[in-house]
Amino acid sequence: MLAAMARVSEATFLLVPLLALLLNKSSHATGGISIYWGQNGNEGTLAQTCATGRYAYVNIAFLYKFGNGQPPEMNLAGHCNPANGGCKIVSSGIKSCQQKGIKWAASLVAGTIFLGLPAAPAAARSGYIPPDVLTSQILPVIKMAPKYGGVMLWSKFWDDRNGYSRSILSSV
Repeated sequence: MLAAMARVSEATFLLVPLLALLLNKSSHATGGISIYWGQNGNEGTLAQTCATGRYAYVNIAFLYKFGNGQPPEMNLAGHCNPANGGCKIVSSGIKSCQQKGIKWAASLVAGTIFLGLPAAPAAARSGYIPPDVLTSQILPVIKMAPKYGGVMLWSKFWDDRNGYSRSILSSV
């Protein structure tokens, strides 16, 4: 518990000076939650992800091979295999998300800033900030940045396990 508190204090200590550089005190922006989807077959389908109503953006992860004359390839671990054309279900999921107004990037203004966070302590080695600390200490400051776009969470699987997006949705 003390180690987790020290990480939160350290993260807050390092984050606040950085945020101060980005601020425009005269603005107060609203944002949305962006979620990474596609790296765990246990996170539900893309259509189910968009149907939750919690996400404004869904990032389909990951393009892992590109450049040097090789064709681009995606890794949608556990969902489908793009290499053999087996991802038609993702196409229908994209259409479902678009019908719900979920935007991933074309609608973003260049330079929009999203605060990236793991959605659960087990989602990353470091960087986890408890939802109450995020909503009470960090979001009030970062939301003043003129390019504030919201919060980006890793990942849908971990968000389902921890309920992070539900905890912060009204504050983002």
